[in-house]
Amino acid sequence: MRVIICGLGQVGKSLAEYLAGENNDVTVIDSSPALVSEVQNELDLKAIVGHASDPEILKKAGASEADLLIAVTDSDEVNMVACQVGHSLFGVPKKIARIRNQCYLDPSWSNLFSRSHMPIDVIVSPEVLVAKEIYQRLSVPGTTTVIKLGEGKAHLIGLICLEDCPLLNTSLGQLGNLFPDIAFRVLSIFRNNRTILPDDNDMLQVGDEAYVVLDSKHLRRVLAAFGHLEKEARKIIISGGGNIGLSLVKFLQTHVYGLDIRIIERRPERARFLSEELENVVVLQGDTLDRDILEEASIQTSETLVALMNDDESNILGSLLAKQYGCSRVITLVNNNAYYPLVGPLGIDVMVSPKSIIVASIMQHVRRGRIKGLHTLRDGSLEVIEAEISDSSAIANTLVEELELPREIVLGAVIRGDDVILPSPETELRPHDHVIFILTREHASEVEKLFSVQVDFF
Repeated sequence: MRVIICGLGQVGKSLAEYLAGENNDVTVIDSSPALVSEVQNELDLKAIVGHASDPEILKKAGASEADLLIAVTDSDEVNMVACQVGHSLFGVPKKIARIRNQCYLDPSWSNLFSRSHMPIDVIVSPEVLVAKEIYQRLSVPGTTTVIKLGEGKAHLIGLICLEDCPLLNTSLGQLGNLFPDIAFRVLSIFRNNRTILPDDNDMLQVGDEAYVVLDSKHLRRVLAAFGHLEKEARKIIISGGGNIGLSLVKFLQTHVYGLDIRIIERRPERARFLSEELENVVVLQGDTLDRDILEEASIQTSETLVALMNDDESNILGSLLAKQYGCSRVITLVNNNAYYPLVGPLGIDVMVSPKSIIVASIMQHVRRGRIKGLHTLRDGSLEVIEAEISDSSAIANTLVEELELPREIVLGAVIRGDDVILPSPETELRPHDHVIFILTREHASEVEKLFSVQVDFF
C-alpha cells in the first residue's frame, strides 16, 4: 500500500513507524528539515520537506499513485486542504484528517465534509477520542484499560493484581474450573516491563497488569474475582481545562447524572471562559501543584483526579500530590510512553496516552479486511483487533485449530449474536461472527490476510 503522511509530530511519526515496519511504501511530508532528517535516518521511507497542502509537494510525494493520505499536521486547515488537494488533483482514494477545532465538527456544519465539498473520508478528533477513553476508565473503576467490543457485548479490561488479589498463584488453566459460570480469559500479562502472552500453566503475580476479555454481563463478577470492586466516582477533580478537559466535562454531563465536577485551570482567561461555558461546575483558577488549591477543591474527599495539563511531568506530580492528600484514584495523561512503568510503583492508577489513542483510531481505518475495531495496549507493542468474518472469508466455517495461529496471535473471544464464546480448538468460526484477537504488532498483517477479500481493500 502506498501511503502519504502529512505531519511528523508524535502521531505522524508513530504512524510512519507502524506502516513502514509493515513493508508499506510510505512517504512523509513536514515543513521542519530537522524532523524530516531524523525520521529519514530512523525509518525506511521517503521524506520530503515542504507544506503538506502544496500541490507540487504532494505531486513530488507521489500523490497520483497513493492509496491513502493521512493529514496529521498541527494545523486543521492544512490537514483539510491537503485532503482536498489530494482528492481534486490526484484522485487519492482515501483521506484521513486530524481536526482539533470543534467548531468544524458542529453538527450544524455536517455538510462541510461531504464528497461534493471537502471530501475527507475519516475525521479524527483527538479531544473527543481522549475524553471518551477517560470516560470509559471512570465508568469501570479499578481498571487501567477499558475497551468495549462487539457493540458492548464484550469488554477487554486491564487490572493490576494487588497483594489481596484472590487469583494469585493459580494457573490460568484452572480459572475456568474455579469460575465455571463466568466467561472470562486472561489474554496478556504485563510484568516487569515485559509483555507475556501466557499459556494455561502461567500464574498471576503481585504487580502484574492482566488484560482480560470477558462477557460484559459478567463485568462486576470478574472485577470482584480480581479483588477490584471500587465504587464509581461521583466527585471528580479535573486538573487542566484545555480542550480535552472541556470535552471530558461535557461528555460526563451528557452521560452521567449528578456528578460533582471541579476544574483547576492555571490560566486566568481560560478559567474565566470555562466558568462562562459550563454550568454546575466549580472552576478554580490556580496551580494543581499548589496544596492550597487542592484543598480548596476538596481533594481529600474526592474519589478521582484526572490530570490533563500540558506536560507529562506536571500531570505526574499533580497526580502524586493528589494521592498524598487523600484522593482515592488518579488518571494521568502522558504522551511519553517511557513513563508507563510508573503505573503501580508510584501509586498512579491509570495512564492515558493521547498519541496511542489517536494512532489506534487511524490504524483502524488503515487495516485491510473487515476490521471493525483496533486498539493498542501499553506502548503499542500489542494490538487488539475486532473483525467480522464475511461469507467469502477464508476462515469462514473453519475450526479454530485449523487456523494454525502462531503463539504471537491469540484468538480471545468470538461474539455470535448476543453470545460471547471463549473459543476452544474445536470451535467453528461462522460467517458474521465477530472475532477478537490480541497479537504482537509485527503479526498484524497475518490477521489482515485472514479477513481480506477481493472487494474489501480498506
